[in-house]
Amino acid sequence: MNSYLTLDDMQWQELIQRTTQTFSDLTIKRGFQYFKQGRVRSSELSDPSSGVIDALVQGSEAEPYQVRLRVNSLTDSECSCPVEGACKHMAAVLLDYAQQQGRSIHALVNAHSMAWASAPADPSSLRPRTAAGQAAPSPPKWRDKAEQLPTLPITAWHELFDICTASLGTNTQNSFYAKNALSALHHIKPPLPADLEPMYGLHAHLFVLEKLVKQPANAWNSSGSYIGYHTQVAADHVQDQIGRIFKDGLEDIEPGEAFRERLDETKTYIRRSMLVEPRNRKFFAKTYMQLWIYWISPVYGKNQQIYADELRELQAAEGDFGASLSRAAWLASQSLMHFYMRQDEAAWELLREADKLSTLSAEFALGFFHMLDSASEWERLARWLPEIGPLLGSHRSEHLSRYQDYWDAVIEHVPEAAERMWNCLASLLPYSKHIYQNALMTHGRWREWIDYQLSTGREPLELRVSDLAPVEKHAPELLLPFYHQAVERYILHKNRDGYKAAVKLLKRLAKLYKKLKQQERWELFITSLSVRNSRLRAFQEELRRGNLIS
Repeated sequence: MNSYLTLDDMQWQELIQRTTQTFSDLTIKRGFQYFKQGRVRSSELSDPSSGVIDALVQGSEAEPYQVRLRVNSLTDSECSCPVEGACKHMAAVLLDYAQQQGRSIHALVNAHSMAWASAPADPSSLRPRTAAGQAAPSPPKWRDKAEQLPTLPITAWHELFDICTASLGTNTQNSFYAKNALSALHHIKPPLPADLEPMYGLHAHLFVLEKLVKQPANAWNSSGSYIGYHTQVAADHVQDQIGRIFKDGLEDIEPGEAFRERLDETKTYIRRSMLVEPRNRKFFAKTYMQLWIYWISPVYGKNQQIYADELRELQAAEGDFGASLSRAAWLASQSLMHFYMRQDEAAWELLREADKLSTLSAEFALGFFHMLDSASEWERLARWLPEIGPLLGSHRSEHLSRYQDYWDAVIEHVPEAAERMWNCLASLLPYSKHIYQNALMTHGRWREWIDYQLSTGREPLELRVSDLAPVEKHAPELLLPFYHQAVERYILHKNRDGYKAAVKLLKRLAKLYKKLKQQERWELFITSLSVRNSRLRAFQEELRRGNLIS
């Protein structure tokens, strides 16, 4: 590697800090394994001034992954592997770079431990204080209890978490609280089997998430329908970390019996939290779906009994929780079980019912599409997209963009499904207007694209020249009515701005007629237009300034 970019001590410490902010502890350690195995290939400092490293990392597949590591901005790094965000391949390249710099690789590998070392050094510092300012006695044998965690149920884990974070209180529910609580929980973590490491990390984050979003019984707003901005930011960040734990957790790990037992307990814990979550929130509902997608389904595979049992648990919850039941989450989670059991019609119906109560259905719908896409079940995905797509209609634009991506994948493998796609996108208008127009362009449906612009009254000058370039290249004659109608509208404004806009568009028309080799038709049109509007002196002036008439 070109070593032109060298780090002084201050820059090195900053890099260590960025490493903890970008990579999870598990990801760094997996990257270390790849580094030790010599999987980093062709590493080169391609841009020394900005610290950009291009490298190839041999993954588990035959084809190596391409990594672009940005040393000065690790979060902007890229890798061609399927993992979203920071991955072990990036971490391996970072460690290779540190070695080339003559720096301690273990300082990066243990970056999280070093960062947590600055947190309270002992859970005794987290204990409540007495009136005299002395630390209250700690619960007896907490260290022994921590050592026994691998054999204890999940409920005991959370009891210990409560003890170790007691002094942090619950009055300041923000990112600072979340960081301190997670640091304390990491400090007490005992040595664990490899398969329980991600399980511990998951429950540490679940514990903090619940502390953030669960309102005290005596809160002024006991309905739980509102949480403050800073709490929302902290909770969103914790849930993002939970998502990373799910996606990374079982990679290269063989789940043992202890993991399966804790997994069943985790399923029960998250289900209960989800079913009493206020309907305007979806923290635990989203976590519930991730648990099934990334952990339970891969572990149990096609064992239909696990899904049938869970469906019975969910159906019984209506009687167990009564009025406190979060019905949207209850319906959506049942839909998920029917999905796994390949009972699609029942799944669709439940998801539509959930959509009447909450926006949660959009998250679940995208999860279903993701699973079918990942499994290459194109025919089934082609049935799901038009059935559930309408639930995304009024939601965020990124949801619809992802929806179109799934349609593109389906059309690639099932071309005969194209007509269903167009009907579905049209039914979602006006919400789908952006993806609908992009799809028309992508698939070369120029006439429909022009018809849509005309039907919505959109002006040609509102569009960039680059937007119109594909139509001008492949079907230029279709632009004629689009331009002609707009010119007439601009003239009807009967003001100087309207006349200038008309002349600007007339110049485009002149070029278009020339490209179509219809110069005579153009001359007849511009002469007729000038004569018809001869009384509009300002318009005549603009025509002459534009060299359209003499």
